[in-house]
Amino acid sequence: MQRLALCLALLLICGAVSAEQIKPAIKSAIKTPTTSGAAKKVAKKPAAPKGPPAKMLFGAVTAPAPLAARAIGSYARGCLAGGISLPISGPDWQVMRLSRNRNWGTPQLLDYLERLASDARARDGWPGLLVGDMAQPRGGPMITGHSSHQIGLDADVWLTPMPDRILTPQEREDISATSMLKDPFTVDPAVWTPLHTKLIKRAASYPQVSRIFVHPAIKKVLCQQAGKDRTWLGKVRPWWGHFYHFHIRLKCPPEMSGCANQKPPTGDDGCGTELANWFTMLRKAELAAPGPAAPGAKPAPKKPPLSLGDLPKECMTVLSAGGGMPTIAPDGTVPAALKAVAGKDAGPPAPHLDPEALAALKAAMSKSKSGKKTAPAATPATAAAADPAAQPASTVGPASPSDSMPLPDRKPQ
Repeated sequence: MQRLALCLALLLICGAVSAEQIKPAIKSAIKTPTTSGAAKKVAKKPAAPKGPPAKMLFGAVTAPAPLAARAIGSYARGCLAGGISLPISGPDWQVMRLSRNRNWGTPQLLDYLERLASDARARDGWPGLLVGDMAQPRGGPMITGHSSHQIGLDADVWLTPMPDRILTPQEREDISATSMLKDPFTVDPAVWTPLHTKLIKRAASYPQVSRIFVHPAIKKVLCQQAGKDRTWLGKVRPWWGHFYHFHIRLKCPPEMSGCANQKPPTGDDGCGTELANWFTMLRKAELAAPGPAAPGAKPAPKKPPLSLGDLPKECMTVLSAGGGMPTIAPDGTVPAALKAVAGKDAGPPAPHLDPEALAALKAAMSKSKSGKKTAPAATPATAAAADPAAQPASTVGPASPSDSMPLPDRKPQ
């Protein structure tokens, strides 16, 4: 009896142990379907591929969209339908860097450039325009060089006078534009002439012009040489990098719906507080200019490029019209875009202070921060940066009344 009781007790204990060992297995079996279900949910919502950047797609297209001429979107987020190419040589202009294929624009831009070239030569004695980047055949973002120039209403004009002969295609690739700067803060008086002032004044005088962008040091000279007629100065605004060319931006033509204008100028000539603020930014930029990169240093993060979805919806139609959509490789690249990468820059790199002048600027800025009113006059460069309106003005004659006449409409080709 005792043995029988002992056997029964062992059976009960073993059964309880077996039940405890089975419970985790049951729980595990229940959890598994839940985990796999969550995985399936994640798999159903993958991140949508953005595709190639818009600059690759628009940079690969070599012909305009066969549509009615139209600027679509904003200057830095848009495209161009029915673009027209500026002839590479005219009586008063020549197009540079032909390999870029960026001499396209709206009919209004081409009319403007031809009128400017003719008036500047006939009325001001400027030898002729060397035209840089306008827009790509269908506008849109560019692979290199610009964040704007996307809707066919922007154009760069070199500050280098046109030679008295037709340049060869190779010369148009190799010749460099001339920098107008002596240092980061000062225009070189050996290069700048009153004709440069007349040219920019002429360019700003037409009513369809929204902005003219120049380097702050050039704006300073224009303020000094404007004379009594200063109405045009409000359109001329300082901006980085424009020291060997000036950037023309036209207003959206009234008949073009979907084209976004910039805000009109305030009416201020921009020669006071705004210009002084720009020289402050120039000083800070010079002090912060990076030296040689340290070995293994990571480059600063860049803003992601625009995708096609970032542009107005009509830009998809512009890109694909007439079979213009470029081929996209399986790896997401656009092979044809590699051929559209720009060659050498149009002009030289921006100048920087030499070590002695940089040290003087640092000392002057340090004294300024400490509250001491000591002008940074150790070098001509720092002296020029200290007071953007210190030099006496010279006079350039006013534009004639006929300069404000609107241009004729160009028929799309």
